[in-house]
Amino acid sequence: MKKAFIIVFLLTAIFTSFSARAQVKSYISLYGGLSNPSGSYSSADYNNNQSGFAKKGVTFAVDGAVYLYKNLGLGYTLSFQDQGKLNYNDANTLAAGYTASYNSDQTNVDAFDRFHNWNLMIGPQYSFTWHSLILDLRGFGGLVDVTSTPATTVTLSGIPEQTAPFYIRRSHGMVFGYGASAGLRIKLGDSWSFGIKGSYISSDGTTVTTDGRTFTQGRVVTKLPIREFQTTMGFGLSF
Repeated sequence: MKKAFIIVFLLTAIFTSFSARAQVKSYISLYGGLSNPSGSYSSADYNNNQSGFAKKGVTFAVDGAVYLYKNLGLGYTLSFQDQGKLNYNDANTLAAGYTASYNSDQTNVDAFDRFHNWNLMIGPQYSFTWHSLILDLRGFGGLVDVTSTPATTVTLSGIPEQTAPFYIRRSHGMVFGYGASAGLRIKLGDSWSFGIKGSYISSDGTTVTTDGRTFTQGRVVTKLPIREFQTTMGFGLSF
């Protein structure tokens, strides 16, 4: 989060001399790129109950802004993110952790499903212009619709108090999110532009439920916070 604000601050300092005389045109754009999980969301630490094991993945977005007065507008983004799934190494990390926590003879961890979510964000945007360049700075808040997270089945051997498998269920739901972005567009004509953007999104995430656990030791997951830093590029149409 600190890195994102530092980048925004530096870009603002560079562009403070940009012209704000003419009103910037409203625009809509299609973007695509990478969504990089950070913090606990990307952690693969068994001992951190909020570790998400999320991976770098793709994001696609409809993005734009409607300018209300000169260079000040209302920005919006509707995006989809895929942050991967638990892989073989993740399953082994969890199995080893549960084995140590329970002093089990052996543990099997099977993982299913992927990290998928949609973001719908709106917020104030201010744009600095210089010749054919436009710098867009935006703060935003909105909804994060988590449609799926990986589910796991844990089977322990040699534990009389936990003879049946227990299940960490797929989590889904709609939660609040917020963040900031900085984008740079270059005009390709009166209506078209090409842009790059960096965005940071944060959310407390969804609640995680566990079924079938009759004996609790070690890792207990109740929440999966979301932290994403996205780098995207795409084309925009002004109107």
